[in-house]
Amino acid sequence: MGKSTTPTKRALGRGLGALIVNTEIHHPDDPISSSQLDDTGSGIGVSLLSLEVIRPNPQQPRTIFDEAALQDLAASIRAHGIIQPLIVTENPTQPNTYWLVAGERRWRAARLANLTEVPVLVREASPQQLMELALVENVQRADLSALEEAAAYQTLLSEFGLTHQEIAERVGKSRSAVTNTLRLLELPLLVQDALASNHISAGHARALLPLRNPTAIQQALQQVLAEELNVRQTEALITRLLVPKVAPPAKPAPKPAAAEQLAYLENRFRTALGTRVQLNRSTNGSGKLVVHFYNDDDLEQLYKLIAGGDEAD
Repeated sequence: MGKSTTPTKRALGRGLGALIVNTEIHHPDDPISSSQLDDTGSGIGVSLLSLEVIRPNPQQPRTIFDEAALQDLAASIRAHGIIQPLIVTENPTQPNTYWLVAGERRWRAARLANLTEVPVLVREASPQQLMELALVENVQRADLSALEEAAAYQTLLSEFGLTHQEIAERVGKSRSAVTNTLRLLELPLLVQDALASNHISAGHARALLPLRNPTAIQQALQQVLAEELNVRQTEALITRLLVPKVAPPAKPAPKPAAAEQLAYLENRFRTALGTRVQLNRSTNGSGKLVVHFYNDDDLEQLYKLIAGGDEAD
């Protein structure tokens, strides 16, 4: 394999191939020729390292490894060895040890297979590159759960200051895909637990996001689980829940009871005439209106109000 140039950030999105310069096995005690160095002078091709000096990537976004799959890989390693070398970088905090950049599954399986050393490529990598490379490797192999992927994106945002667009370029996804994955971290813990335990899929989880209200989301989750809704059915459920409920038309106010009507009319007479009034009605509709006055002036004023102001004869 020919010489490699120093990988750029954009190259990370295309995988780990840019880091591999020579796959010829080289033991650390053997002399290194100039042909085994890369153009930076730091590469030495493939070496053999003791498993005991290799540590897991501290920026590894993957937290769950399928035990059965590891056992299968260990069996393959016993039969055929490790075909693809691990990529490691020197551990700056502990001399003579290395951090994994890529290949943790192979490292774990090699331990299960009782290997004592594994082929590696030693490369320089910053903490950000450790995160990016581990993320790219896992995303491209679909090894990460949706929440692990979201947590890794969040680390690149908060600790390394990358934008959604820059993350998308690193992992070879669209910006909207990165944004939607990050939004999974906004879900209530109950929903995240259901997603982590595979009771719902990432599609279900994303469908719940528009509800926003944590209580509403949890109630919708219970319905999804109880009715075993698929993603399409969940989306339809959320759409129905988001449509504002139209209140039924208000019923016309009931007509006041007879006593209330009588009191209402009596009060209006009292207001219009400015004096005490009594209104009495019988069941057949007839009745009498009693208007009280207390002196001649009251009577004259009532006359003017009722008769329209004409002088009495």
